[in-house]
Amino acid sequence: MSGGNAIRGSRIGAGPMGEAERGESAPRLAISYYCARGHETRPAFSQEAGADLPAEWDCQRCGLPAGLDPDDPPAPPRTEPYKTHLAYVKERRSDADGQALLDEALAGLRQRGLIQ
Repeated sequence: MSGGNAIRGSRIGAGPMGEAERGESAPRLAISYYCARGHETRPAFSQEAGADLPAEWDCQRCGLPAGLDPDDPPAPPRTEPYKTHLAYVKERRSDADGQALLDEALAGLRQRGLIQ
């Protein structure tokens, strides 16, 4: 005895399956994009009149930008190393500026009697 559910695997409101019931699918165009690692990505686009194709697409294998020319793919993006808060402060202020701020803060603490 099978004892299973007769509508197993379908969902509520599911209609008949197949292209004959849904109609014809839109015509598509597969375009090849190439990344710097030599991967080829072929996304499908609609063949609508006047549709603009993107010049770059993300590679599905490595995530690098991919272009239309296999001999000249886009360069990988340059990632900057992580910077600490101190590194950003040092970009904005010189050592002399930092020393002046420190002296000013220490003078204020001495004036209030919090340090000697």
